[in-house]
Amino acid sequence: MKISYNWLKNYINTNLSVQEVSKILTDTGLEVEGIENFESVKGGLEGLVIGKVVSSAKHPNADKLTITKVDVGTGEELPIVCGAPNVAEGQKVVVATVGTTLYSDNEEFKIKKAKMRGEPSEGMICAEDEIGLGTSHDGIMILDESAKIGMPAKEYFNIETDTVFEIGLTPNRIDGASHIGTARDLAAFLSQTQKTELVKPSVDEFKVDNHNLPIEIIVENNEACPRYTGVTVTNIKVDQSPEWLQNRLKAIGLNPINNLVDISNFVLHETGQPLHFFDADQIEGNKVIIKTLPEGTPFVTLDEEERKLSENDLMICNEDNGMCIAGVFGGISSGVTDNTKNIFIESAHFNSVFVRKTAKRHDLHTDASFRFERGSDPNITVYALKRAALLIKEIAGGEISSDIVDVYSEPVADYKVELTFHNLKRLIGKEIEKEKVKNILTSLDIKIISEDDEKLSLEVPTYRVDVLREADVIEEILRIYGYNNIEISEHVNSSLSYSQKPDKEKVQNTISDILTANGFNEIMCNSLTKADYYENLESYKPENLVNIVNPLSNDLNVMRQTLLFGGLESVMYNQNRKNPDLKLYEFGNCYSLKNTESENPLKKYNEEQHLAIFITGNKAEESWITKEEPTSFFFLKAYVENILEKLGFDLNQIESEEVSSDIFIEGLNYQYNKKQLVNFGILNKKVLKEFDIDTKVYFAEFIWDNVLKLSAKNSIRYTEIPKYPEVRRDLALLIDKDIKFSSIKDLAYKSERKLLKKVSLFDVFEGEKLGANKKSYAVSFVLQDENKTLTDKQIDKIMNNFIRVYQKELGAQIR
Repeated sequence: MKISYNWLKNYINTNLSVQEVSKILTDTGLEVEGIENFESVKGGLEGLVIGKVVSSAKHPNADKLTITKVDVGTGEELPIVCGAPNVAEGQKVVVATVGTTLYSDNEEFKIKKAKMRGEPSEGMICAEDEIGLGTSHDGIMILDESAKIGMPAKEYFNIETDTVFEIGLTPNRIDGASHIGTARDLAAFLSQTQKTELVKPSVDEFKVDNHNLPIEIIVENNEACPRYTGVTVTNIKVDQSPEWLQNRLKAIGLNPINNLVDISNFVLHETGQPLHFFDADQIEGNKVIIKTLPEGTPFVTLDEEERKLSENDLMICNEDNGMCIAGVFGGISSGVTDNTKNIFIESAHFNSVFVRKTAKRHDLHTDASFRFERGSDPNITVYALKRAALLIKEIAGGEISSDIVDVYSEPVADYKVELTFHNLKRLIGKEIEKEKVKNILTSLDIKIISEDDEKLSLEVPTYRVDVLREADVIEEILRIYGYNNIEISEHVNSSLSYSQKPDKEKVQNTISDILTANGFNEIMCNSLTKADYYENLESYKPENLVNIVNPLSNDLNVMRQTLLFGGLESVMYNQNRKNPDLKLYEFGNCYSLKNTESENPLKKYNEEQHLAIFITGNKAEESWITKEEPTSFFFLKAYVENILEKLGFDLNQIESEEVSSDIFIEGLNYQYNKKQLVNFGILNKKVLKEFDIDTKVYFAEFIWDNVLKLSAKNSIRYTEIPKYPEVRRDLALLIDKDIKFSSIKDLAYKSERKLLKKVSLFDVFEGEKLGANKKSYAVSFVLQDENKTLTDKQIDKIMNNFIRVYQKELGAQIR
């Protein structure tokens, strides 16, 4: 939000420097994020002066050039060669002296001493388009004879300079979204040390001139429109705005349109109250009806786009048709044009929820909707209406041709709040004098209804939609009193606490460090996602989604059940930018509906932390020293198992089962003590198609809460390196194709629990010579006794036992 300092001074008498004002506004909660200078003419006409052409003669070497002598008040006449056809002796002109920078559109050039066809030229006599005062280039500007020689051009043309504050407005401070609102805070702060008053423009001169154009107002939906105020003005003239009004709007980044539109924008940014001007001649039946229209009703807005209305969109209608989407955007047929003669002015208070939903539904975000969404003041509508009507009479002429019609079925009273001095001291940490407190409250328009030694009974004005509780009032007192005036207490409170084991943050950081060291990049995706991703999925059912009541958009309308889709959005984003080889991970919370019947949120919803890993593309970047090798399922599996081992899990005790679903083409599910640890595998092409990803993506998702709980029961033990050697023996097994290595491994550990240390698969062979549906596995077995050296007899006994078990259980043949 932009605030003009010149404009601000209309409501508060202050000579504070820009830096002082910036600091006060920031300290009181209206953070100044930037300061910029504004000039009504680019460059501010710096270096340009009023001069008089003393002499004029034709250039001897150029028919279209004139040699002049110009007096600019320095006591020395400047030789200037001029190409304008209308230059003549005795004229008062605008002169750009040497060193002056002139601006034309987006270009600039500097005036230098020069020779033009052999004659010296030390300046430039300017046309209006060359200095930004017009568009004509027919000749130089010829000024009135009364113009004073040597006078700076910026003073002659009354060029306005201004300072503009860029304020980062927080959602709760909509009361500060205007120049009067900002001046109110500034005055409240200054009044603590000096007498300072906020001066609002008077509307006492408002009076009805005639009753030639009465408009009936009918509000059918009082919930969506608690207050609607209107008045008509006739016989106006649509024209350009006066210079002062144009400069006010230009300073805050708005382009002047015409006097009516500019007045509407001016009052909005002055008072914070949005207005809407209707062409009164387009209001059928002289009725304004506030209601909703049937679902799917077409409506063409000012941007000439046809929109299909929702049955919940509040509309401003005439007797026959809709004219405006209430609080959001006007219609193309009822707005003000250059031919408008009579207008109806709307000043209303709309329900913030209705406006917010409509604006999001149609993706329309305007200055009006910005304010209505955050809560407008229901008790300012008449003031803003009168202010606009008086400005219209002043600038565009016309007559006020109806009484003010004010439909306000249930007036909103000031909020009643009770403030105790005990709680004030307790929350602030310092005792503030009671008179100081009352002075601050009064300066903030908060009325003191009654008081005693312990408390104050207050009424908070309706424009402070965020001040509803005692704590809110205390915050108001504190921001005006000054956070910097609260001394740091020398008293320290402490308590003993015992951190849970394992330390969640420490474990997460450890795993993050491991993954990052192995070339992974951490991603952080939005926990809000779109429901469309979950359509027709069995793994993550749509009925288990946690819906957002007021979603920011249709793409962010539910809470995520899985980290999968956010990660795939990141994969797509990177691949579209020629970054195909990816290793990503994310820690994040996931949400689901657990018990639809429960009213207790803790029982109704489930929240758990997950860890997701994504791998796609090649294992390593292309290099002269490494071959291009695509990543694989086993590449992902190694990282999954390394994480589990790092957390103390014994892989031999983890139960695994194959996974094939609408998420995975194939994969594995690891469980420990009947609780799921991780699912991982190759993602289904149907899932990838949603993101236009045509390469394989390997995905793992840990139920991190389960991993942490179960890892707490595992302790990592350190042992000495055994003194006695380990022994390796290999077997080549001919087995059926449907037998998995995990079966071979499990049987081995069941047969020899004490001496068997490791079982590995180091070769797989398939071929016609082996027979139909057969394959050959080469398996290694590592044996070791930590107390003595194994003998050949012991080793042979163990290996023969393995062979016997494999022959019996798996029908294996030893090759």
